[in-house]
Amino acid sequence: MSRERVYLFDTTLRDGAQTNGVDFTLADKQVIAGMLDDLGIDYVEGGYPGANPLDTEFFAEKPKLHHARFTAFGMTRRAGRSVSNDPGVAGLLEAKADAICFVAKSSAYQVRVALETTNEENLASIRDSVTAAKKAGREVMLDCEHFFDGYKENAAFALACAKAAYESGARWVVLCDTNGGTMPHEVESIVTEVTKHIPGSHVGIHAHNDTEQAVANSLAAVRAGARQIQGALNGLGERCGNANLCSLIPTLKLKREFADHFEIGVPDAKLAGLVKVSRTLDDMLNRAPNRHAAYVGESAFVTKTGIHASAVMKDPQTYEHVAPESVGNHRKVLVSDQAGRSNVIAELERAGVAYDKSDPKLSRLVDELKEREAQGFAYESANASFELLARRTLGRVPEYFRVEQFDVNVEQRYNANGQLVTVALAVVKVDVAGEHLISAAEGNGPVNALDVALRKDLGKYQKYIEGLKLTDYRVRILNGGTGAVTRVLIESEDEAGEHWTTVGVSPNIIDASFQALMDSVIYKLVRSGAPA
Repeated sequence: MSRERVYLFDTTLRDGAQTNGVDFTLADKQVIAGMLDDLGIDYVEGGYPGANPLDTEFFAEKPKLHHARFTAFGMTRRAGRSVSNDPGVAGLLEAKADAICFVAKSSAYQVRVALETTNEENLASIRDSVTAAKKAGREVMLDCEHFFDGYKENAAFALACAKAAYESGARWVVLCDTNGGTMPHEVESIVTEVTKHIPGSHVGIHAHNDTEQAVANSLAAVRAGARQIQGALNGLGERCGNANLCSLIPTLKLKREFADHFEIGVPDAKLAGLVKVSRTLDDMLNRAPNRHAAYVGESAFVTKTGIHASAVMKDPQTYEHVAPESVGNHRKVLVSDQAGRSNVIAELERAGVAYDKSDPKLSRLVDELKEREAQGFAYESANASFELLARRTLGRVPEYFRVEQFDVNVEQRYNANGQLVTVALAVVKVDVAGEHLISAAEGNGPVNALDVALRKDLGKYQKYIEGLKLTDYRVRILNGGTGAVTRVLIESEDEAGEHWTTVGVSPNIIDASFQALMDSVIYKLVRSGAPA
């Protein structure tokens, strides 16, 4: 049976950037755009060129995307100006983008109050802007701002705005629930009416989450004929956020009502990496992931003891609506000795650590995990540290070397050029099979200096860590106050391109960092088969 194509438009880098507390760097935007492209998203909206220096720089050179169309966002021409005399439109046409997404009012009330112009001028602005972008060879779409509220107020004008864009050559006419207050049954009814005038294959939905129904509204629009969905990873966006693509994508892929009739650009193999995509974005923004998020949350497939846990142990389908592995998540059964033991066994199997089910050390490992997680360790995000903890408890990690002492000093001084600089110096003393080695190193910060000093000379083990490098360093404060407990996550990479993450927790950020650094080095030695 032939299935219809539904296109996914991501606005994480534009509308998501309006989230309170979210500030993307240029490097962030470049990495996230690549991640969205790899996932299979059809359109990546990079931002608003000309509105700020960051977005202007981002659109100065088109990122190398293999699937997604790089999209610039901006306003239609201003009232009283021509397209050729509007700097905003000029900036969009100059941007290195595959597509342009204009935004225009589609509510008579908004045109009258916010723009202080006439309905006729608003329609002319839409036609002129879309025509100019189409003539410039861009794929064009129009976000009909306040469409649903406008339709309920004056349906004829809202439809006229949508039709003006479509008839002028817009590939997509996107109906926006800008204030986020429309109900799903209203969306379905109104989109059904719109598709009597504009083919559904040219209609999109942009829903906000102010009533916690952005995902439901997006799905309602698809039922009614819309074939493009706009949303953001993890539901980022102004106020309460946008429709959450991390919920929409698996629903479209895994629920038969949609999967039997529609296809999207995200293949099964990429769907299985959705949890990683979601967590990667949170880590980049230094945000705590939503544990209770649908599909990708840490608690999405967690059950506690009792009849639920008993049933899940017999057959996961008793309390799981989809297989957690389909989105890259996994089930956990918590609290009881038996449940905790089963969970640890599953983690050991994932890590490839050999174990004996009758080994009493397994119970000790369960207790150790609970105690350390209560202290703030996050083994869910630190696969290498979990594996090392398991191996140590089960007695399978050699003591390759012992750190006898380390010292870190941070000094601010004037350099030879008269510039005021801050320099960190670390000294590490290690014992390698009875040989005492002392290494010192400078760094651009105390953790960098410690890292360089620790890996400068490990005697007979030095050759095993030559290809080791740190690729990311993240800090999270677990409670308030100047004496707060700090969690440090460090991501490392070896010469073969394998990545792993380690964790350290302490009231002292340097101590927490050193714990994670040590785990990273030891994990590399274990993986390399270094002799004891």
